[in-house]
Amino acid sequence: MTRLLCLVALLLVALAPPAAAHVVKAGADLRIAQTIAGSELTLVIKATTRVPGPLRVEVIGFPTAPGLSLRLRSMADGRVVQGTVAPGRPAQLGVEETGPHELTVSAGGESAVLPFRVLVDRGSGWEFLIYGGLFVAGLLLVGGLLTGAFNRRGRPAFVVTAVAAAGVAVAALVVVLEPWLPAGAPDGAEPRPTDSAIGRPYVQRVVTTVPARPAVGEEFVTRVELFDGSTGRPVDDLTIHHEAMAHLVVTSEDGRYFRHVHPLRTAPGCLEVRLRADRPGRYLAYVELERTDSGGQLLTGSFTVTGPGKSTSESNATSDVADQAAAAPGGTVTVTPAVPQAGRPATVEVSTSGTTRPWLGMAGHLIVRSQDGQFLGHVHEMGTPGSRLRFTFSFPAPGRYLAWTQYATDRGITTVPFTVEVPR
Repeated sequence: MTRLLCLVALLLVALAPPAAAHVVKAGADLRIAQTIAGSELTLVIKATTRVPGPLRVEVIGFPTAPGLSLRLRSMADGRVVQGTVAPGRPAQLGVEETGPHELTVSAGGESAVLPFRVLVDRGSGWEFLIYGGLFVAGLLLVGGLLTGAFNRRGRPAFVVTAVAAAGVAVAALVVVLEPWLPAGAPDGAEPRPTDSAIGRPYVQRVVTTVPARPAVGEEFVTRVELFDGSTGRPVDDLTIHHEAMAHLVVTSEDGRYFRHVHPLRTAPGCLEVRLRADRPGRYLAYVELERTDSGGQLLTGSFTVTGPGKSTSESNATSDVADQAAAAPGGTVTVTPAVPQAGRPATVEVSTSGTTRPWLGMAGHLIVRSQDGQFLGHVHEMGTPGSRLRFTFSFPAPGRYLAWTQYATDRGITTVPFTVEVPR
């Protein structure tokens, strides 16, 4: 029996399934990156274990975050509670029931409305077999011992003990297989359709700015409006994808301007973020997002910044970007092989200036854009120990690529630009 229990423990450790990268589920914290009031931060909605009960909200700044006003509204009964949160000062909001809620986050004249669900794990139905089997096995083992003590022939004791061992075996088997067995939905989960195919139509987008033609040095709003490709209605079913509802990458046409931000949901199907450009010309916008029950999608758009100065279309900034790589403030970049081949994996290493901390669930990010802007790639660091980050990336075709590696330290987000030439 002791050997059997040890074997079960070893199987539990060896066969436990890995955690998913960005799955929102009961018992897990919900982390949502936001670019608000000029700050990059991550809002953490802590896992809830009981309802009614407290809902704890924390904020992590990169490097700092402003104080945020919070307003939590239950979509079921309209109940509203309010609070404030700042780094090191979490908020505790009361929730009365599971299910859909909206958390409004405000700072610096900006607000984001974040829909989410309060989930509470109701436990696995398979636990009945586990504990029931162990309980029955315990009773039968006691009965077998008593039967063996008072029955010289021992056959009834053997039968009872065998049945007890079978109960232990069933319980152990369920314990090992439980991660792969279908689990019941937690309390508050969204009803899942059973009569329709999984997957949703592609998202259509409109990218605009307010004002329509921002000037150099002027703060403006980049707005991304999302529409369902089938119905034309606003898309409001985005899932958290690498700790954000959407990732927005904005670059000038020449690549000398680069921003990787996380826009605010200001209305159903509407994402907004405030930016400021330092040069006139055409700017390219890329939006990474994922709909519920569907795969990821990359949306593109563009806008123009007006004003004096050298236009991005007139400058030869790609060589400037390349020169920065050798002595970038965030570290040096090494590409292996030095002359990468199209369609074959290359390794990109960057030395870090300080101890890295997780940002968007990863130690580092590599964003690659073709010079003409028709291609954008985004991959993550591979978990390399030490003071260097390592990425694997395959350049799809010959040509010049503009690239940026990003990582977080206690001083904030560090961006290291460089260029790569892929020969024909």
